Amino acid sequence: MKILALELSSARGSIAWLDDAEPVNCSFANDRKHSGAFFENLRLYTQRFGAADLIVVGLGPGSYAGARIAIAAAIGLRAASGTRLAGIPSICAIETAANDYGIIGDARRHSFYFAQTKDGRIGEGPTLSSPEELEAKLLGFEMPLYTTEQLPRFPQATLSFPLAARLAELGHAQFDEIDDTQSLEPIYLREPHITVPRVPRPSIVTS
Repeated sequence: MKILALELSSARGSIAWLDDAEPVNCSFANDRKHSGAFFENLRLYTQRFGAADLIVVGLGPGSYAGARIAIAAAIGLRAASGTRLAGIPSICAIETAANDYGIIGDARRHSFYFAQTKDGRIGEGPTLSSPEELEAKLLGFEMPLYTTEQLPRFPQATLSFPLAARLAELGHAQFDEIDDTQSLEPIYLREPHITVPRVPRPSIVTS
């Protein structure tokens, strides 16, 4: 089985190719304002390896912009080749030797998220809490704990990033359980906020 994996949910992006030979992967700085490194590496991979049987995309949580870019690229490749498409939470693919671990992240608006993985799947969360609530939750937490960004308030969390190579391995292991899909959405920690434009008031004409 030939698998292409795309991961852009954190500050380190990566692309991986997995088939019967040794996996091939690359990592690069993931600048949210400039995705040239991602598309250049993706072009090289598609030229070298051709079409995949499955494209796996990391869905976050993390950078919505990065996840959307990876999703858009995967949908484009699917449209061109009819490749099967699937999404896996990026936090299930953290670079670690542990099978089960916790992960925390800054969810903005004075809140943090917590999730726990088990055997490459989400076991709990992600749930939102205040800093104080998360500190209480982590008291006595015995599993390895990771974060994809520096969190000075939680020094017990080790900095680590999701890996496309790990996503590819999970896609292979979970292939029979993954439903093919026409589209994907990033993991939202909150309901997307939509700004409704104001309706202009009708002008009053006086004579």
